[in-house]
Amino acid sequence: MSARDAILKRLRERTDGPLSAPGSDFSVVTQRGWSLDERLDRFEQWITSVHGEVIHTARASWTEALARVLVDKGVRRLALGREHPVAVEARQALADAEVELVDVDRDIEGWQQEQFERVDAGLTSTRGAIAETGSLWLWPTPDEPRLISLVPPIHIAVLDADTLEDTFFDVVEAHGWASGMPTNALLISGPSKTADIEQTLAYGVHGPRELVVIVRHDQASAREGA
Repeated sequence: MSARDAILKRLRERTDGPLSAPGSDFSVVTQRGWSLDERLDRFEQWITSVHGEVIHTARASWTEALARVLVDKGVRRLALGREHPVAVEARQALADAEVELVDVDRDIEGWQQEQFERVDAGLTSTRGAIAETGSLWLWPTPDEPRLISLVPPIHIAVLDADTLEDTFFDVVEAHGWASGMPTNALLISGPSKTADIEQTLAYGVHGPRELVVIVRHDQASAREGA
């Protein structure tokens, strides 16, 4: 009896009938059933465990939280887009602030050195987050290019609390990725590290040394100011 036949024989002996495909194992990675507060707790626990910083704020006052972050971090030059609502609101709120707003909708070859050497922080929106792993997911565009979340020493990401999903599979399912995988999705699970084993922050070498997540809530939250 060949090895293949022996394996098939053992499989048949372990079933009561014809071989059939096993049931889906997706139950272990989706439909956790967590509440919004549970998702927020899990997300914050994971992302802060790798040195990310989370700031909660009411949606109506998120730009005030942003202004405080810029002051606290000593940010003088902030890179951001022009068209996305997050960038539009930030530009309006910071029009009179002592911070220079750096346009990112330019050919990278024309301002590459400036981006690497003279930009203190990059501001981006997010498409959502994953509670199970403490990850953000972004969808870079020409208005919010990938490099503004990867190059400046500080990455400030704006997250709407109600866009958290339990698991990565829930993101895939909710956004229909099965029918068309995205080509530009970006997962972020904390500031840069030289290696996962060392857990050592890489200051200005391999990406942002700091990640600040501003979580916007539709209504005032007990978490605000945390």
